[in-house]
Amino acid sequence: SIDLYQTQNALLGMCLDVCEGMAYLESTNFIHRDLAARNCLVSENQVVKVCDFGMTRFVLDDQYTSSLGSKFPVKWSAPEVIHYSKFSSKSDVWSFGVLMWEVYNEGRIPYENRSNGEVVEGLKLGLRLLKPRLAPELVFQLMEWSWKEVSSPTA
Repeated sequence: SIDLYQTQNALLGMCLDVCEGMAYLESTNFIHRDLAARNCLVSENQVVKVCDFGMTRFVLDDQYTSSLGSKFPVKWSAPEVIHYSKFSSKSDVWSFGVLMWEVYNEGRIPYENRSNGEVVEGLKLGLRLLKPRLAPELVFQLMEWSWKEVSSPTA
């Protein structure tokens, strides 16, 4: 229906705004490290802006390794962040896929019925978020692509 089309168009527009903001951050050598829907602002014109730069780091080689014991948002984090504390623009891409999932699920929390520990164990076994009802197949394929695991710890 037309309403579903308009809704999907609006949701895609929101994701594109975040993508443009993140591309800008990467072009200026910054890694956000905490990309999630909760860290985005929506204007009255439905323009979405990335915010909350508290965990953001300037990097010269597109990689930042945090100290052991540092807190990070597990349910939005790539496996290399969870296992090696290694952040990069690639780990921001993983988080962007989770943000897209949040957008197409109208703000639901990813893995909402699982603890952080259960998510960590599930990711090792290939667990990924399921296709949101509002996401067209091509959009979901983009989410899945963003969650491809890099096997090397130097990711």
